[in-house]
Amino acid sequence: MGIGLWISSVTSLPNASASQTLVHGKTSMPKENKPNLPVSLILVLALAVTGCSEKTFQVVDRGSMGPVKRSLNRAPHGYEVIPDPTGSAPTEFVEKFEVRPGDCFRNADWSDCDNDRERSELSAHRSNRFGTVYWYGWWIYVPEDYTNAHPTKVALGQFHQYNGPPAFMFQNHTGGLMVDRNFGNSFQREKILSDDELRGKWNQIEVQAKWGRDGFFAVYANGELKRVFEGVTANKPIYLKYGLYRSFLKRYKIFADVDEVPAQTVYYSNVRRARTREGLKAPQ
Repeated sequence: MGIGLWISSVTSLPNASASQTLVHGKTSMPKENKPNLPVSLILVLALAVTGCSEKTFQVVDRGSMGPVKRSLNRAPHGYEVIPDPTGSAPTEFVEKFEVRPGDCFRNADWSDCDNDRERSELSAHRSNRFGTVYWYGWWIYVPEDYTNAHPTKVALGQFHQYNGPPAFMFQNHTGGLMVDRNFGNSFQREKILSDDELRGKWNQIEVQAKWGRDGFFAVYANGELKRVFEGVTANKPIYLKYGLYRSFLKRYKIFADVDEVPAQTVYYSNVRRARTREGLKAPQ
C-alpha cells in the first residue's frame, strides 16, 4: 500500500505546479460541463430510488458528482430532502439522514443486520480518475442533541474503493470530526473539528484529492487547511458516500448498558464535486 505522511501545515505540494496549489485551490484544468440548476428552483420529480419504494424527491444539484443512490437503507425516514430547518444553510433545501434502532438492511452481497451495522447513506458512483485532481465539498450540521455513540464507530462520510475497503473516512469517534486514513485498518486519525465546533452549526468541509499511488488528500474545515496526506490515496477506483454509517453497535450497548443505540440525525447541504475550488460554491 505504500508509506505516506500527514502534513499539518503546508502551503503547496512539493514538486507540484502552481495549478495544484492547495491553499489557493486554483487549477489550470477546465471546469467540467454541468447544469447550472439553482437550488432555489429545484424541480420536484417522482423518482424510483434504488432500494426503496417510489417517492417524491427533490432533484439536488451536486455539480459533477453525477447520480447517487441510497445504500442499504429503505426506511422512509432514513433520507429526505427538506427545506432548511436551521435557517442558516447555504442552500434552501438540505439533505436529512436519520438512523433509528433496527435500521439494518441487506442486498445480494452484504447484510448490515448480520454484521452489527446500521446506516443511511447515499453513494455517488461517477468515476474519479487516477491522476486527476478533484475538489469535493459539503456542509454538515450536527444537532446539539445528537448522541455520540462511541465506542460504536459512526462515519459521516467516506471515500470508498470499489471492491475494497474505504480509503478515507470522516469519523465522529469520541466527539467532533476526525479524518481517518483507513484502507481497512483505521491506523491514522487526525481531528479537524472539536465536538463544540461540530455541534449546532453548519460546518464546511472541502477536500482536494489526487487519487492513486502517487497522490495527495488535503482537508479543509471552514476554509482552513487542516491536514494533507501525500502518498497512496487509492489502490482501486474511488467513490464518495455520505450520510450516517454506524458499525460495531454492540460496543455502545455494552458500554452504556442499553439494548439499542439511540437514533441519530445529521443534515448535509451543497454536496458537490468539481475540478476547481470555485466550482464548489452553491448555485445562486
